[in-house]
Amino acid sequence: MNKAKIYKPSKTAMQSGMRNTKSWILEFESMNKEINPLTGWISSKDTISEVRMKFSTKELAIAYAKKNNVKYKVVETKKRTFIKKSYADNFLK
Repeated sequence: MNKAKIYKPSKTAMQSGMRNTKSWILEFESMNKEINPLTGWISSKDTISEVRMKFSTKELAIAYAKKNNVKYKVVETKKRTFIKKSYADNFLK
């Protein structure tokens, strides 16, 4: 049985915009992880773990998982809070 994680990607530190954070990702989890003795890297013979599917809404991703009998977990995103700061605040305290 395949397991999947449904999440909304967060903004990376290298970008200033929110372009790649609007879609929901369904990503399959790898079952057979093993360490390659030659390189020491973690590898898997399961190629389904390389599949990442994009959906416009969370409901579409959940519907796809239910239709294809995939166990899934939804990781909700945290709401960003903005703290308004002024340069003058440095000198008022």
